[in-house]
Amino acid sequence: MSVSVSASTHRPHCGRMNHAKCSILNQIPKRRTRIIQCIYVVGFMDLFGVSMIIPLLSHHVKALGASPTVAGLVGSTYGILQLFSSTIVGSWSDVVGRRYSMLMCLLLSALGYGLLGMSTSIALFLLARIPVGLFKHSLSICRALLSDLVSEVERPLVMGHFNVASSMGFILGPVVGGYLTEHEGGFYTSSFTCAAIFLLNTGLVWLLPWSDALTPRTDANSNSSASNASCHDNENHFTSTQQNCSHGNSNNQTTASAVTGSVAPEKNQRSWDLDWGEVSLLPSAWRQLSSVGSKISSVASSDMWDLFLVRLLMAMAIMLYYSNFSLAMEERFMLKPKATGYLISYSSTLGALAGFLVGPITKLYGNNMPALLLHSSVLTCCLILLYAAGPSVWHVLLSSTFIAISTTIGRTCITDLVLQKGGAHASGTLIGAGQSVTAVGRVLAPLLSGLAQEFSPCGPPILGVGLALAAVVLLMVRVPKWDGRGKRKEAREKRHNLSHTQ
Repeated sequence: MSVSVSASTHRPHCGRMNHAKCSILNQIPKRRTRIIQCIYVVGFMDLFGVSMIIPLLSHHVKALGASPTVAGLVGSTYGILQLFSSTIVGSWSDVVGRRYSMLMCLLLSALGYGLLGMSTSIALFLLARIPVGLFKHSLSICRALLSDLVSEVERPLVMGHFNVASSMGFILGPVVGGYLTEHEGGFYTSSFTCAAIFLLNTGLVWLLPWSDALTPRTDANSNSSASNASCHDNENHFTSTQQNCSHGNSNNQTTASAVTGSVAPEKNQRSWDLDWGEVSLLPSAWRQLSSVGSKISSVASSDMWDLFLVRLLMAMAIMLYYSNFSLAMEERFMLKPKATGYLISYSSTLGALAGFLVGPITKLYGNNMPALLLHSSVLTCCLILLYAAGPSVWHVLLSSTFIAISTTIGRTCITDLVLQKGGAHASGTLIGAGQSVTAVGRVLAPLLSGLAQEFSPCGPPILGVGLALAAVVLLMVRVPKWDGRGKRKEAREKRHNLSHTQ
């Protein structure tokens, strides 16, 4: 009896709240444009600062007196740390929220680059690489945040524009870093400049309009009837929440925590981004670790091995394509390093600009991401083969032109598919797992490249053709099963939501 009275008491108020909420939902795209544009700036500045340092690291560690073997071991520290930390930090961002995790990653990365600017010995250099290797995951968290903000239909377009912004930073950074290096103490100046850039990024993230990010997103494909149904469900949910709160019922808190994947007892996942003053309310370290472990184990036990394997194969194929590019151009076509540098810059610029093509191409495919991934992988495989077997520089130029486009589209497709299959509630974990898979490729590709190069300058790209072909075959076998898996997952989610609504 008390429940019915409470429901009747709150229903008019819920109707007004529901109408206001639906009005807000209709304004979401405009309100979120500001925060999305700020994330583009963060991505640009991030890779701009990093790319100032990357070309100078090997020269600096050798200047400190390291032998080639020691320099190689020190240089691999970053990749090994990234291999193990990507998934953990991504999952941690799902648990504590994007704002807190991104601020911590940016601050600790700034600390690492600041220490790099004070590295006058190999020990200090190695110490400086540790916080960067563990916490330089700001771009992954940015991608997870963009996934939180937009619908599945809008996601490829937004991700493509983000890749353009960050890639432009990676192109311009080496120019500034090279200019600073020409002056005395140039490496240290570049390192401190990079640290300052990360501090500026920290301030920008702090000032982001997070209240806009907390508004529930809508799907661009939803029609008016679906919106009305969603509003009606929200009204019922709001009524039920008011009843539970008025009677001090904690079951609703437990249910909300289970649905959002948060470990907080009284707040959902996004509430950790509401106010920096609430950081003291973060769950204990043990509960954070258990939640992170739970998310990672759920991803590891999911039926997504095919997507991650395709990502690994294609990443290694592309790395083998670029592994001995300069040396192969010199041995095959007597091309000078300066001309090869222009060719690489040309390809990198096209790859950055190709991000603008992702949105139109996905619309052309009717947002059929599996088919687009398959076709882009086939094109990449053919282009690597053209590069390996091409009899002239013009064939290499042709392959470099289109491989920049196909790889950009392929990376966006595989990220979007992973988020589709894995669910938005664990986007940080999924993107981090993808980065770990790519890190495995970075470890294996140089070894395979060295072995293949013993036979021929074209050995690495030919091996890359084989790996890309294996990815294409895997896609042809698994793509027909993805739709069925997605439908089963959608049905399970509907049943799960219905049970909680009832």
